[in-house]
Amino acid sequence: MDEVYHDWKNTINLNIIFLKIMGLWPRKNEIYKPGLYMVYSSLMVTLVVVCHIATQVINIYFVRNQLETVVAIVYILLINITASFKVFFVIINMKQLQERMTVSKSNWFPKSNHQQKVLIESSIKSWISSYRMLVVICVSWVAFSMTYPLLDASVEEKRLPFLAWYPYDHRISPLYEITYGFQVISSSYLAWVHLTVDNLMYIFNVYTKCQFDILSDNLRNFTKISNDFNKGLIVCILHHKRILSFVEGCKFFNWIFVCHLIINGVAIGITMFQLTMVAPFSSEFYSLFTYGFAITIQIFMFCWHGNEVELSSDLVSYAAFESDWTELPADVKKNLFIFVLNVIKPIKISAFNVFYLSLDTFMKILRTAWTYFALLDQLSSRNK
Repeated sequence: MDEVYHDWKNTINLNIIFLKIMGLWPRKNEIYKPGLYMVYSSLMVTLVVVCHIATQVINIYFVRNQLETVVAIVYILLINITASFKVFFVIINMKQLQERMTVSKSNWFPKSNHQQKVLIESSIKSWISSYRMLVVICVSWVAFSMTYPLLDASVEEKRLPFLAWYPYDHRISPLYEITYGFQVISSSYLAWVHLTVDNLMYIFNVYTKCQFDILSDNLRNFTKISNDFNKGLIVCILHHKRILSFVEGCKFFNWIFVCHLIINGVAIGITMFQLTMVAPFSSEFYSLFTYGFAITIQIFMFCWHGNEVELSSDLVSYAAFESDWTELPADVKKNLFIFVLNVIKPIKISAFNVFYLSLDTFMKILRTAWTYFALLDQLSSRNK
């Protein structure tokens, strides 16, 4: 049976190109070095990310006594801060990211046969479909957010897409048009940071899941890998150890997982509250709705892919007993039993072993978001 390596880097080549354009992936797949690209990256991060977030943070000080206005700033500021954290994360962890990419396209893991290739392609298609849906939702949010101040006929004064403070009167032309364009570029950049960086984490989890699927298939057929049954089992044991090593090497994602699970729960609750404050089915309503939907789907995909890794790893021990183990020599049975004892506990993708990426965690986040919404609604009622 033909065996092949799947070049996972080709799967996300377009994603890497976007990261390079945004200044978040050094050319020739190297780490950041002094040069023109580092200057370009620094300018992009400073002008588009830092300045945009700083103007919103400063504005909170001036409106600190107005609950509804503060909430209107915070609901988007939280996600922007998360995006800036992702930028910082990518830059300082570029070496580890490149190492994970090298592993995924090398022969570090066993080759896959035709049947296993079908499993891989099925997982990739599922990931691509869900990711495309997220892209459509995010693009819709950017479109609604950037246009609702212009489309809302009830607004007579010149408004910006996001509340922010500037050291000049931004309502005067051409400063208004320049500031408006700056917010459009900055918000689009930050939204694309979410999409591209998240996609790296999604694909690493999909990759891990596929390796567990391949391992399970090899375990079912390890007696056919070699005439020496122990040798066939050793191949599977080494494969499992390398999967664990790969997962361990991806733990630099932990901080992003923590930020997403906490901040998205707060942001979803605030967005629901904001929806009750605007006119139903207005352009601003659709902007808020697509935003809330986008961050909900975003965290769902994290939890979904983490849950898939857990389920696939849980099936490894069952796969071992689906092999022709009953006819094996006693020493091979003993080694197989010892191996099963070591893999019987499923792998859980976690954020510092505090939060686990699973569907159960996703439901807890939604319940937490509802709690935040109820609290804000109660505080707003008291202030009226």
